[in-house]
Amino acid sequence: MRELIIKKHDSGQRLDKFITKTLELPMSLLYKSIRLKKIKVNRKRAENNQILAEGDVVQCFLPEEFFEKKVSTVSFSNITPHLDIVYEDENIMLLNKRPGVSVHEDESGSTNTLITHIQAYLWSKGEYDPEGEMSFAPALCNRIDRNTGGIVIAAKNAEALRVMNEKIKRREIDKYYLAAVHGVPSPEAATISGYLLKDDKNNLVRVYDKNPPRGAKEIRTKYKVIAKAGSTALLEVELLTGRTHQIRAHMAHIGHPLIGDGKYGVNKADRAKGYKYQALYSYKLRFSFDKSEETLLDYLDGREFKIPKKDIYFTKEYF
Repeated sequence: MRELIIKKHDSGQRLDKFITKTLELPMSLLYKSIRLKKIKVNRKRAENNQILAEGDVVQCFLPEEFFEKKVSTVSFSNITPHLDIVYEDENIMLLNKRPGVSVHEDESGSTNTLITHIQAYLWSKGEYDPEGEMSFAPALCNRIDRNTGGIVIAAKNAEALRVMNEKIKRREIDKYYLAAVHGVPSPEAATISGYLLKDDKNNLVRVYDKNPPRGAKEIRTKYKVIAKAGSTALLEVELLTGRTHQIRAHMAHIGHPLIGDGKYGVNKADRAKGYKYQALYSYKLRFSFDKSEETLLDYLDGREFKIPKKDIYFTKEYF
């Protein structure tokens, strides 16, 4: 029998989630072990969805083979972190992710990712000890496509991760993008709506104005033209709903594809001008928290962070 003492970063999560992160235990055996009382909490019968608190003791009556610690293949001592930090405090970091940078490990197995560099940075500062943690590692709260740039939120502790994920889920963070498009939309400021259907097989989405097929989800996109240069326009776009490829597909749908976007437009001429990626940047975040309950991150409410327009690559040539 082994006892696992719940530390600060392990608390607040479900028992089954904690065990999955901590032990090399197949899911079927996990739930069977809880049902048969081979996994208990404080020597009492436990439930899959039981929320663990700091100081709880999880008793595991399991073979030793399942207690082999999950060891990361990444050696932080061999990594020199390269991060563009927009803001940092004891709970979160805001990073300016450059286009072309992957946020997580992909199919290629590369560890040269944003989250790896964040973890290596915190390890070098003594704020993250992977050997001392059972289930927690600093993590990203939001994701941005590899070929899109912008502000990404990282949580440095488990409580910050839980709170920020809930805030994002409740849409208490306003996200604004800069997008360079072909043509000048008319009107120059509007909120457009429609329905978006994902094609997972081809990693594409399709937008419909009405009579959407089954499975399509409503989308709303707010834009305004903030600069014009010949037959192109620079837009500030606010996501009122957050769907896959929403801005790229929605703008292409109304006849104004993003510059450099070969998926929803024709970008041969754009590539000839040096555009490797679609001209889209998540340049501004505003925290607009619901004040009905107190949380660890309430001090962020009302604060706004942004990347200066001059620091965004596609604004330099056209705008």
